[in-house]
Amino acid sequence: MPSVWKQIAFSTAALLCVGSVVLLVVALSTERWITGNILCKTGVEIVNASNPEMQQFMGHIYFGLFQGGKTKNCGLGNRRSKIYIFPKLVRTLNGGLHMMVILFLLTAMGFAVVSLAFSIYNARKVPYQSIKGHKGLYLWNVIAGLLGSLGVLCFIAAMRHHSLTERVANYGEQLFVLGVISDSLDYSFFLVVASIGTHIAACGVVAMSRIKPPPPEVKKPEEPTIAALDLLY
Repeated sequence: MPSVWKQIAFSTAALLCVGSVVLLVVALSTERWITGNILCKTGVEIVNASNPEMQQFMGHIYFGLFQGGKTKNCGLGNRRSKIYIFPKLVRTLNGGLHMMVILFLLTAMGFAVVSLAFSIYNARKVPYQSIKGHKGLYLWNVIAGLLGSLGVLCFIAAMRHHSLTERVANYGEQLFVLGVISDSLDYSFFLVVASIGTHIAACGVVAMSRIKPPPPEVKKPEEPTIAALDLLY
């Protein structure tokens, strides 16, 4: 059996891997990767609206990797609609880049599970020096973190260089043209960033498992002192 310190370290690494998996699952299933404000350009042009009146044509959009929603106002009041990325909308986006984001995150989740299994194994067994021990945990956590980072970079590229929000906002619009006033990354995106952080922390915890804590100090019992007076008795 490994020492208590190693059991604590590897158990902590296992909890961090569980946290990474949970964060990735929540990120994939939620709809707040991007939120933004949209403007109905067609409505503004029809009434030749000025700056104060343009607020009446403002709407809101939010979406994730699979679905989302938007609220538009083109002079007829707020109109809410649901956004479904699959199966049709993805064809108008950079489909390859979008699929790469999903694939990277799913693969990162798989390596996080592998790292979890190895962390539990090392918490119960004496750690090996080969791929089953510290080296393996470094490897699986680094790979999971890199895959998560690639997913993040691909999504940012789709957002900034391929007009992701504008394409999603205008999908299915035949009469109106919607412009993106502002868009920003929301909490679903940052959950992936947090999952990358858990793997960095896991590597740190595994490295700390190699530190040998100082042995507890055992106080020696004091030897009784015999005085000269005691010898007289």
